Amino acid sequence: MKTAITEMFGVKYPIICGAMMWLCKPKLCAAVSEAGGLGNLTAGNYPTEDEFRSAIRETRKLTDKPFMVNVTILPSVHIGPEQHKMYLRVCAEERIAGLEISGAPLDKAVGMEMIETLKKAGVRLFHKVGSVRHAVHAEHAGYDGIYAAGIEEGGHPLNDDVTTMVLTPKIADTVKIPVVTVGGIADGRTMAAALVLGAQGVMMATRFVATKECEVHDNIKNELIKRQEFDTTLICKSIGLQGRAIKNQVVRDVLELEARGCGLEQLIPLIAGKRVKEAWETGNVDIAPMMMGQSVGLVHDIPTCRELIERMAVEAERELSRASSMLK
Repeated sequence: MKTAITEMFGVKYPIICGAMMWLCKPKLCAAVSEAGGLGNLTAGNYPTEDEFRSAIRETRKLTDKPFMVNVTILPSVHIGPEQHKMYLRVCAEERIAGLEISGAPLDKAVGMEMIETLKKAGVRLFHKVGSVRHAVHAEHAGYDGIYAAGIEEGGHPLNDDVTTMVLTPKIADTVKIPVVTVGGIADGRTMAAALVLGAQGVMMATRFVATKECEVHDNIKNELIKRQEFDTTLICKSIGLQGRAIKNQVVRDVLELEARGCGLEQLIPLIAGKRVKEAWETGNVDIAPMMMGQSVGLVHDIPTCRELIERMAVEAERELSRASSMLK
């Protein structure tokens, strides 16, 4: 499989693991990269420079293949501007293959000087966006690619609420840099669809939770298999931090508080990161907002990362061939 993404990074498949707090650590990151995709090391998992640099080096002990690092620049109780700058500086010093930036664009958050430093270090810059206007801004700022994130995605989709089916071709038609589809991707069929829409690769996170290498309680993995595409909902719209999560007790509590007009101060105790970490470790599916996408409805098993990625590639090729044959 040959696309602008496989050529840019020298990988076998244009399949990228998305950022996930507490889960995208060296073991999962290396497993995805070893399988021929691009793993993800989520910077926010590491509060100090030493811990972050150690995680990068631990990943490199597990794989000599390229991987991405995510830096999310959103309002946070624990991660501020100086920590964002630290993550980016370390990525430049360690010459990471690529950066997934979520939230505010780098030029506005930390300045053009940091972009120039990263590019001089050979770091490929991708910005996750939910609109054409933000993709255009990223291209003008010097990014190397775009993650086009539809409203189906887990995490924090843009409140423009545009679907993957529309967003991918709109952005691909507008910018000249490679586009990666995010949202609704979980198998070879959805990957094939993204490629037909103009993407050069796909990024998924929810699907990688239900893999053997993901360090999360088995209860969580089994819960994903049970859930359907209608089992997610949007929360925190009222405070400008829209997120898509699996419906559970704490999500119902959040929605109830929002309906009553409660603000960030009342919501933080329910959405705090420590709750999520506890859920991942204990397997309690009701104590935290589990940020998952609608693609959860396409999760049916718990393979290894290699099994999943290779299966997706075979399925995608089969579906593209099937579609082509319909034109004869």
